[in-house]
Amino acid sequence: MLPDQLLEETARRLPFGRLDRASITKLEKGGSDRSFYRIRIDPKDSLILVRYGESRPENARYGLLGNFLRSLGVRCPRIYGQDPERGLLWLEDLGDADLWSYRHAPWEELAPLYHSALREIFLLHSRGAERLDGLATEPPFTRELYVWEQGYFFQNCLGRFFRLEADTISRLSALPRLAQVAEILSAFPRRLIHRDFQSQNILIRAGQAYLIDFQGMRLGLASYDLASLLYDPYVALDAGRREELRSYYRSLWREALLPPPEDLEEAFEWAALQRLMQALGAYGYLGLVKKREEFLGHIPVALRLLVEVLRRIPGLEPLRERAELCLGAAR
Repeated sequence: MLPDQLLEETARRLPFGRLDRASITKLEKGGSDRSFYRIRIDPKDSLILVRYGESRPENARYGLLGNFLRSLGVRCPRIYGQDPERGLLWLEDLGDADLWSYRHAPWEELAPLYHSALREIFLLHSRGAERLDGLATEPPFTRELYVWEQGYFFQNCLGRFFRLEADTISRLSALPRLAQVAEILSAFPRRLIHRDFQSQNILIRAGQAYLIDFQGMRLGLASYDLASLLYDPYVALDAGRREELRSYYRSLWREALLPPPEDLEEAFEWAALQRLMQALGAYGYLGLVKKREEFLGHIPVALRLLVEVLRRIPGLEPLRERAELCLGAAR
């Protein structure tokens, strides 16, 4: 559809009347296959239009999932309307300021924003699974999905980007400890998680965090979401800040008189390993297969964080040593 046609569809579907004087601007956002537009109706009134294709079925669930999140008390954009047949979704415009855009702010300003984000994800983790009531989400985390994430890293990061030989990749990917991590993580009770809980998927408005890009929501480990935020390569928090935020997240469970979702020590480290492997695989795939070369620039930071995690997990020393060599080559 052309911009004028998108405006016509908006006028037809939403109670704004004629939009003869409205403007539509395409926004650049992330590595997804969706297109985002800001429709400005007047100087003080605007909304976001998302156009998506059929290649990712989860996009068609965004509206239902958004309404579900709001029913839990989780802050997210209001859903104005959705047309799954045409692949169109209309959302509340919360502005362009995400958590990532505050990354250079002093910690006394940044910490409350992270706390706000953690309070929102806590609501999802503590309330979501028991209230799903048949609402469709993506397939849950299983041992097979953890193994797939590991393979995604070996194929697209160590293989495509660093061009390691096939026998080296085969040897490293067969480390027994990796299979054990996948097995242990899959045995923990699962909660409803965001799945891509990182700084660019958290909008900030009036000092409060709002979750976006939650179409990949599924049952999994709360630690996976927590690790996604604390080991976010787009921001690269230092170890002290990460521990401070992990302690704050634990305190939310204590204050609610609820037991922690799982072991937030070892399980958190294993979840961080998984998330960083997934992110590195995604950067390699998006950069080299999808030709989005800007994602390749995030590999050194993500790999440095992966090395840090690998140093704390026994049984993965050969992978750590190889990752350290790759990190030296990437600098």
